[in-house]
Amino acid sequence: VLSLCCEACKKVIFHVPSELEADTLVGRVDLKECLQSAEFISSSDGNFKVLEDGSVYTTSALSLSTEKKTFTILLKDIQEQVQKKIHVSLVEETPKTRQARDTVLKRTKRRWGPIPSVMIENSLGPFPLQIQQVQSDTAQNYTIYYSASGPGIDQDPKGLFYIERETGNIFATRAVDREQYPSFQIICFATTPDGYSPEVPLVHTIRIEDDNDNAPYFTQDLFEFCVPENSRPGVVVGKVVAEDRDEPYTLHTTLKYRIVSQNPPITPAFSLHGDTGVISVLLPQLDRELVPSYTLLVEVRDMAGQPFGLCTTGTVVIKIEDTNDNAPSFRQIQYETRVEENRVSVEILRVSVVDLDEPGSPGSGAVYEIIRGNDDQAFEITTDKNTNEGILCVVKGLDYETAKQRVLVIGVNNEAPYLLAPHSQQLSQSTCSVTVHVLDVDEGPVFKPCLLRLDVKECEDIGTAIGRYVAEDPETGNSEGIRYRIPPGQCNWVNIDDKSGEVRTVRVLDRDIGEMRRGQCNITVLAIDRNGKTGTGTIQVCIVPGNKNFPRITQTDYIMCRDRKPICLTAQDGDEAPYSAPFVYRITDRNLASMWKLTPHDDNSWYLSPKGDIPYGIYEIPVSVIDNGGKIGENTVRVNLCDCVTPTECDGRTRQLSGGNVTLGLWAILAMILGSLLLLLILITICGCCGTGVMHRQVTDDCANHNLIISNTEAPGEEVMDHNIIPLQNTCDQGGYGVKTGEQQTFEMVKGRGHTLESVKGGGHQTLGSVKEGGGQTMMDTCRYSYSEWHNFTHPRLGEKVHLCRQDEEQKHSEDYLLSYNYEGKGSLAGSVGCCSDQHEEEALDFLDQLEPKFRTLAETCIKR
Repeated sequence: VLSLCCEACKKVIFHVPSELEADTLVGRVDLKECLQSAEFISSSDGNFKVLEDGSVYTTSALSLSTEKKTFTILLKDIQEQVQKKIHVSLVEETPKTRQARDTVLKRTKRRWGPIPSVMIENSLGPFPLQIQQVQSDTAQNYTIYYSASGPGIDQDPKGLFYIERETGNIFATRAVDREQYPSFQIICFATTPDGYSPEVPLVHTIRIEDDNDNAPYFTQDLFEFCVPENSRPGVVVGKVVAEDRDEPYTLHTTLKYRIVSQNPPITPAFSLHGDTGVISVLLPQLDRELVPSYTLLVEVRDMAGQPFGLCTTGTVVIKIEDTNDNAPSFRQIQYETRVEENRVSVEILRVSVVDLDEPGSPGSGAVYEIIRGNDDQAFEITTDKNTNEGILCVVKGLDYETAKQRVLVIGVNNEAPYLLAPHSQQLSQSTCSVTVHVLDVDEGPVFKPCLLRLDVKECEDIGTAIGRYVAEDPETGNSEGIRYRIPPGQCNWVNIDDKSGEVRTVRVLDRDIGEMRRGQCNITVLAIDRNGKTGTGTIQVCIVPGNKNFPRITQTDYIMCRDRKPICLTAQDGDEAPYSAPFVYRITDRNLASMWKLTPHDDNSWYLSPKGDIPYGIYEIPVSVIDNGGKIGENTVRVNLCDCVTPTECDGRTRQLSGGNVTLGLWAILAMILGSLLLLLILITICGCCGTGVMHRQVTDDCANHNLIISNTEAPGEEVMDHNIIPLQNTCDQGGYGVKTGEQQTFEMVKGRGHTLESVKGGGHQTLGSVKEGGGQTMMDTCRYSYSEWHNFTHPRLGEKVHLCRQDEEQKHSEDYLLSYNYEGKGSLAGSVGCCSDQHEEEALDFLDQLEPKFRTLAETCIKR
């Protein structure tokens, strides 16, 4: 290789064969000489690659087509923003440039790839110390120079190794610490004097062999563990851990543990596993009360614990945790104390115990209890947390007259449950007895009971005696000389007789009054004896609800339509149970009771409904409501029974027919049918007996139009004109109806187109309205007439017609009344289906009054309003 040093950054020439294989080393360029810190290295020709050490390799097989090939190596320092170029030229080599040996180069790997070198850590020399030799087989034919780079040579630690240029021997210049540098990887090069590299750069590893130069050490300066006392042998206490910086998985790091000493120096209480460092309980009885803690000196040694191994010691402190293996016991078993009678919340005695467990722990905390002698719960014992003593107090006053002394038995336990220690016997609970002497004192009167409940009925008269409340002198056991009074400032419902203690009301007690709404009041009463000693008691006055209010119906005005849906009557009573619901309803009027009925719904409500098909109208029904206490409230229910579909049509009054909007009642229909049949029967009978006489009567030409129904015809017909037909003049443009309202039957004959029925009698015209009794206002606007009016109007006309039939021998006047029919066979076996056969079965048409809302809508649609 010919390198122009002065122009190193400009041009480099390599002499190479004409044929180059892939991954063939072309040569090496000194990059640092051109740019000291090149962070980016690239080649302008993709057939070549450049390594960090400046080695140039082919990336694919290459043939020099010309004698010379050039490309550029680009170097960049990004931080310093420096860029430099190296021009590389490849020139085909000629045999003249070689040495005088014309032999063919043969590449072998026998000596150029030696095994990794080994150097002992902390070697003593002598230095330089040869550790390996690398050689190229091409050295047999060429002059080969050796060089190396990498850690320990030109990288930190620099100067630790070097390689001889001519021999390839690798030397170490000083000792190495394996823990700092466990191995080195260097790159070795073999080149000819002209720069040609017949060998691929060799990566050679130098391993530093470990020396046991590091002693093991514990991970903690002090290990602290705890174990409960009385633990069984084998219970794990803890684990000590040590480490060694020497090479792992060698004897240099194989550690062994042992206990060197124990303090206190008594029977060994713990064992230490040599391989794992686990400490376990060895002594069967660890007693905290005897030895509260142990201190162990432990040792760890490498080389599997052999004597020549390195070692280190550490300290382990094991604390014995307390358990409740010692029961508390009283310092003395008998106590005596004194207390005055009626004293409460007073301390009368302190008791103490002895417990060997750790003070302040649940195992030593005392819990006292009174086992016997406290059936009335007059005494209480608690624990003083500071001193662990039991404090005996009186919480309920003692009575000297009842018991002059009390004997109590007190027991003690610990807060924690008792644990029986090994090889020990179960102990019984420690107890002590306390004798309490009760001292007699002069005391005031005592009410028995201390709280007296007196029930007073509501609205009782003033001065009513409701009870008696007296006190006794505990010394004498009687009530002589005791006076009573009620201190001021309390509710003034009652007073008490100062001598007898009799309690009487001073006001009428009513729960509806503001201060009495709660229904009770507590009154304190004083009792004073001859010596001025006082006692207090309490009277609780409770107002018992009475039956003072009458039940009343909340709503009394109703409208009932033609569907006759039952009305729900609801009552209220201001009283409380048992003087309110359930209520009982009664209709007090006998006549109305036959038309209306009441049926229960619930405790407060009953249903009111008509019994049958009663007339329309307004009914005022007297209804009495009886509460559960027997008090009767009188009410009047006003029901407007209206011929309507919805209550709004009546507007609070019975429905009036207006215009032509009328309905036909059941009774009206039946009356019309029966009347028509009766008239027809009379006509047939009279016409059969009439004579041959003839009477002529002048009638108008258009009379027939009022009796013949004009209908659509498909062919011309005859106009029948007969002066015997009674003329009628139309008064309304609606059909006729019969309506039953109340107790009166009315007929509505509405036919034609706005003319009134007229008579031809006497050559004058007389309307049906003029025949109406009283001669009052005509009914032309409503087209509504009673049966009597209709009878008065038709009877003379029918008589006149009968008279004409009798006078007519040829029976011309009866031709339009008597019609003959052909014989059609026997009569049917079935009964008559006419309206007359059902005239007495009113209930058969009840379903028409109970149609569903949809059918009522249909009925309204069919009625032309």
